[in-house]
Amino acid sequence: MARVYREGDIGDEITRKKVAVLGYGSQGHAHALNLKESGCNVTVGLYEGSSSREKAEDAGLRVTSVAEAAEWGDVVMMTIPDERQPPVFNNEVAPNLSEGDLMLFAHGFNVHFNQVDVSPDVDLGLVAPKGPGHVLRRVYVEGNGLPALFAVENDASGQARDVILSYAKGIGCARAGVLETTFEEETETDLFGEQAVLCGGLSALLTAGFETLVEAGYQPELAYYECVNELKLIVDLIYEGGLAEMRYSISNTAEYGDYTAGPKIVDDAVKERMRGILSDIQSGKFARDWVLENQAGAASFLAMRRRGAESQVEKVGQDLRALAAEGVEAPSGGER
Repeated sequence: MARVYREGDIGDEITRKKVAVLGYGSQGHAHALNLKESGCNVTVGLYEGSSSREKAEDAGLRVTSVAEAAEWGDVVMMTIPDERQPPVFNNEVAPNLSEGDLMLFAHGFNVHFNQVDVSPDVDLGLVAPKGPGHVLRRVYVEGNGLPALFAVENDASGQARDVILSYAKGIGCARAGVLETTFEEETETDLFGEQAVLCGGLSALLTAGFETLVEAGYQPELAYYECVNELKLIVDLIYEGGLAEMRYSISNTAEYGDYTAGPKIVDDAVKERMRGILSDIQSGKFARDWVLENQAGAASFLAMRRRGAESQVEKVGQDLRALAAEGVEAPSGGER
């Protein structure tokens, strides 16, 4: 089993470094605030006119331009969206990195797929929390942490590994455990998980289940509760104790249906298509498609986003959440 690093295994090197966090979105705000509260000297780098500037300053953080932050920092963490990173890195970050600095990424996409090129004089690493930034921030405040992956791609200084691990500790991830990987492994498994299971696969499964019930004549509200709303209860059980805990907690009827129906939905043909998705990721096809999509103005991406937002399953969900927010009791859809 791979070694899992925890707080007691890691030093406090990051508290003796100047840390620049580029971006103040979901990941950036969590990294900057967690580091600050861990005793680090933090500056946030934002583009001119960023709507996040006031939020960061109100949180007590120093804010400068991206270029100024990169020049100031001994450690520079890139948290802006993947599609915006290459021009920002090439024009504002790379010219301001010095020998011995540490360049960090929260996701390996642009390094692995050669969209950015970090000088060999600069340490290069990865710290990738396994969850959204708002959750990283919330669990840190609660005294807990999210697991994270780390990687050392280049160690020009001879100190990169210790500082990278210390960074992971600074954002709270060593409370839960930090596991070593590579840029290649993190990028490819992360993209596959998102596309085949966590986002793409799950969204399609929920929508298909909802539509199947509605098309069979059942009430859309009940279809939403049965196929979408109850998912959180199931996922929480899996998170707490794996599939076994979930199966222990549901009824015997539900468990029997799990064993008998599940393999009919996710069969060998589905796994074969999953292998095709993984192949597209490994070959770089997905990365090329996504880069070209953004270079063309992301029209297809925005159209898919719009269609998704206008789907019936989204509209029913919005109505039911609005009812819940008003304190109106909606149908439960029956017990499990």
